[in-house]
Amino acid sequence: MKIGNLEINKKASLAPMAGAADRAFRELCSSYGAAFVVGELTSSKGVSMGDRKSGQLLSISDEERPAASQLFGDNPLVMAKAAEEALSYKPDFIDINMGCPAPKVSSNGCGSALMKNPELAGEIVKAVVKASTVPVTVKMRTGWDENSLNAPELAKICEQNGASMITVHGRTKVQMYSPGINYDIIKQVKESVSIPVIGNGDVTDARSALSMIEKTGCDGVMVGRGALGKPWVFREINHFFETGETLSEPSIDERMNVLKKHISKLIEYKGEYIAMREARKHAAWYVKGIRGAAKYRAEIGKINTFSDLEELIDKITGSFSGFGDTDEFDKFCFNNLNR
Repeated sequence: MKIGNLEINKKASLAPMAGAADRAFRELCSSYGAAFVVGELTSSKGVSMGDRKSGQLLSISDEERPAASQLFGDNPLVMAKAAEEALSYKPDFIDINMGCPAPKVSSNGCGSALMKNPELAGEIVKAVVKASTVPVTVKMRTGWDENSLNAPELAKICEQNGASMITVHGRTKVQMYSPGINYDIIKQVKESVSIPVIGNGDVTDARSALSMIEKTGCDGVMVGRGALGKPWVFREINHFFETGETLSEPSIDERMNVLKKHISKLIEYKGEYIAMREARKHAAWYVKGIRGAAKYRAEIGKINTFSDLEELIDKITGSFSGFGDTDEFDKFCFNNLNR
């Protein structure tokens, strides 16, 4: 698959999740084989006005490439200016958000609200493409609601105005994150354009990635919530598509070691005070599905330092130390869930 002149050789990429897919997490997912990663949602107004936080959101490290900067906005000129600013951070491509359902974004005519204004959406794509020296892509939903499933039509408009790839989350803005995915609309998008199409929504493992591709014919999948507390999901998906085999879940020791590595990166980039408060949600995702998870989540809510986290991890790994990496261990940890 090619995004403009950028060649992508793997099937699963990391979705742009505000407050979760920061530099630390993107680097971790890249290390496990994510095809590419997309940075957190960034306001074009903030970027064009020199907002410090917006600049931080656009920062990309060599360890996470290929990587995209994602912008949102409703003004073509401002979006173009933001794209020019984003180029200073050397993204491999720029992604335009037309799918965010959050009220603070969509209520201002941005994100998924652009699906109600295809003409403006096309003007934005055209302006950003003209301003950019790297490929420009678009992420959208199936439509605003069930009465306006216009993703295929919008995808055509984006392609005609220079977009190099389309990602479709298989739900409407109104649906937010449930119920299930509308695979038919993603399939229609794929059939309506000649550029690559990525399917997004409810991809949590190798089997669901395969299902997305088989049902829609899309060129790849994007993993969002399915990667939270599980960055190795990209390794599992890659292995499955390369060999047809399903990898077993990592041991508790490995999961906790990845958690420590993740939070160490957070501390490096954000300092311990901020990092440890963000670590609480990440740690809760990492313990999901293991026996005693509810009890551990209560303790996670009280951690304030990296030492606190290490003590809790020692307690968790110690609880399972008698099992080792055996079938009995796997059955105990993953078939007797206490969420």
